[in-house]
Formats: sequence, C-alpha cells, structure tokens
Amino acid sequence: MFRRLDPAQIVETARQVRQRVTERFPNAGLQRVAVEVVEVTESAAADRAWFASPHWPLRIAVGFFILLLVLVFVATFLAVLQLPATSSIPDVVQAVDSFISEVVFLGLAIVFLSSLEVRRKRRRALWAIHELRSIAHVIDMHQLTKDPERIVNPHLGDDTASSPVRTMTTFELSRYLDYCSELLSLLSKCAAIYAQDFDDPVTISAVNDIESLTSGLSRKIWQKITVLNSLPLGSDR
Repeated sequence: MFRRLDPAQIVETARQVRQRVTERFPNAGLQRVAVEVVEVTESAAADRAWFASPHWPLRIAVGFFILLLVLVFVATFLAVLQLPATSSIPDVVQAVDSFISEVVFLGLAIVFLSSLEVRRKRRRALWAIHELRSIAHVIDMHQLTKDPERIVNPHLGDDTASSPVRTMTTFELSRYLDYCSELLSLLSKCAAIYAQDFDDPVTISAVNDIESLTSGLSRKIWQKITVLNSLPLGSDR
C-alpha cells in the first residue's frame, strides 16, 4: 500500500544521506546538520504511535470530570423545579439566572476538557515542526554562500577580503547543493508524519507551511544546480 508515508523508510533514507554527506564532506558543517536531520526523523518516527493512539488515562479522567459537572447540572435543575409555588418573582429569577449560568459554564467546561487531548498533541506537534523549520533555515544558510556563477564565469570580478573562500570543484559543489536539497526534502517528509495520523487543522496548516518553505528553499538550490549544469560536459574548475 503506497498511500501512507512509512516513517521507518524516511529514517533509513535520512541515515543514508547522512552517510553520503559524511563520506563526501566529513569536515563540513552540513555533515552535522545531516546528523540533526537523522535525529529529528527518528524522533518523528518514534512519536507516530503517540499521536495515532488515544490517550486513555486522559480520556478517562476527562470523562470523570464531565460526569461530575453533569451531576451538578442535574442537581441544580432539580433544585429549580422544586421551588415552592409561593416563591416570589425575584427568587424565581435568581434561580433561573443561576441555572442559565451553570448551563453556560457546563458547556464551556465540556468543550475545554474534551479538547485537552487534541491540544496536548497539537502543542507537541507544533514544537517539533518549529524545530524542523529552524533546521531548514540552517540548511539554507549553508548553501547561501555557494555561488555557482563564480565557477561558471570566474572572470566576473575580483574577490574582496570578505568574500567566502571557494575550495570546491564543480562536481563537489553540485553534490553539496544536491545534499542540501535532499535534506530539505527529508524535513518536509518528517513534518508530514506528524499530520498523517493526527487530523488537526492547526497542525496540518503548520505542516503545509513547512512543505512550502522547504519547496521554496529547494527551488533556489536547484537554480544554482542548473547554472552548474550549464557548464560543458567534463568541465571541472
């Protein structure tokens, strides 16, 4: 069945990318980022069951409190019905007002308690997705100074004292950028794990934001790779 993401496969792919980055660029900062990507994918895979399964202790506790509130509501309702026929109008109005207030409170309390599990899962998912967003920006910072134009057109201008040191060949730069794109794609898939078994609009919106962010960053990277691919075959500066 190919309609669902397999977290185990995502983790395995992340480990393979980490290994390739380590072998190709053992001393690069991107290698440490690849390690972080593996860690967050492993965390997402481990959390999958936590998001997918019902939290029965919390549900039982919530059900118990809701039952208590309903009993209080019923007791108040019976008290209103048992008002003496000779009760004055102010007494009746006060009793009805108290009953209405308890109805409103009961409704709000039930809504609050019944959403505890969703809000707990949402808070954990949003925290994890925020971490993925931060890593995506770190990856973008690693590719930011990788300028293929300086390889394609080395005579564009002289470097300044603050220009980044360029030591990569065309092939190495192409692989480096490709690894950045792959890591961004893994972050996108990792975010999707959190929404796969947790149908929460807020979480799904956050996942969509991550997917848009990583797609936009990958698009910039592939523009650079396209520039590198414009070099004649076999060219290696």
